[in-house]
Amino acid sequence: MVTVIPGSDLLTSALNVISQSLQIPVIIFLLAFAVFAVYIIGSLISEYSSHKKVPVKLVRDLIYRIANCEDINDIQGIIKNAPIQHSQKVVLIEIAKSKDLREDTRRALARKLFEEEQDKIEKNLQKTDIVTKIGPTLGLMGTLIPMGPGLAALGSGDVNTLASAIIVAFDTTVVGIGSGAVAYVAGKIRRRWYEQYLSNLDALADTVL
Repeated sequence: MVTVIPGSDLLTSALNVISQSLQIPVIIFLLAFAVFAVYIIGSLISEYSSHKKVPVKLVRDLIYRIANCEDINDIQGIIKNAPIQHSQKVVLIEIAKSKDLREDTRRALARKLFEEEQDKIEKNLQKTDIVTKIGPTLGLMGTLIPMGPGLAALGSGDVNTLASAIIVAFDTTVVGIGSGAVAYVAGKIRRRWYEQYLSNLDALADTVL
């Protein structure tokens, strides 16, 4: 027969209090993630409708036109009239205007502008990455936390408490996995768009230099 020492009971009680106190914060975060998942879907649809798909042929033609042009005003005109993203035009025009700087300074400026675009994209993707990783984890926590009291109630014959615990467990699991899945898909789609965006910007920036 195993004798349970008082210290063990105290530690077990402390763990139980900590785990049960996390249930409300977990549910609040899961509700926030669910709202964010709906927002992600809407923003992804909006971004897709305004997304400019720039084919390789168009980028190649722009590179030839810019490379064969020596006048800075003509280069700016080509960039302004090009069917590319507005943010790309801002970066390329800024690089074109720096023609009076030293070569190494121009390249440093171009690199800095390119890195700023990368930072903007990373900040945008961080939100979906967080939901992708944390959502299922919170869903699992929301599943396990209520099951402890539910199983304890089953031992005393309280089926209603167990039923309520199971409902909470299933709901939190669905919301956690669902929000994580939506964020994962949106992140993958956006990451593909942004990779093409940066690739085109890098090629055009080198040409302007």
